[in-house]
Amino acid sequence: MGTARMGDTITISYIGTLDDGTIFHSTEADGPLTATLGGGELFPALESAIVGMRPTETRNIFLSAEEAYGPRLKENIIKVARGCFPAEKEITPGQKLGIEFAGNAARVMLVTEVTEEAVTLDGNHPLAGCNLTFALRLDLIR
Repeated sequence: MGTARMGDTITISYIGTLDDGTIFHSTEADGPLTATLGGGELFPALESAIVGMRPTETRNIFLSAEEAYGPRLKENIIKVARGCFPAEKEITPGQKLGIEFAGNAARVMLVTEVTEEAVTLDGNHPLAGCNLTFALRLDLIR
């Protein structure tokens, strides 16, 4: 039985938690995750921690915010005039909106504040700025 190496296709099961213990994702509901190490499907720091593991081995793997989704960036938060949206469109905090930018670039953004004058949109990943811990088991190497 070998160990995981870059280029291997692996199957893992995990529970991902934040610093406060909140579970942000678990493979329990969706089933194990299959990915190729070095294929850009996992965080590089997570891949590095998996390299050398044997099937059925378990590890707690900590990723700093910088190693995961990065820091929350103020430049990813924008304020848009309420008049840029159709008057009949209801916009509420917590809602996700697909926004098109110049050059046909599109992005899903979270509405964080709505006033009569403006809508504040946050384009940061919801887990940006968060440290992540994975209670991970390597199930299979192919």
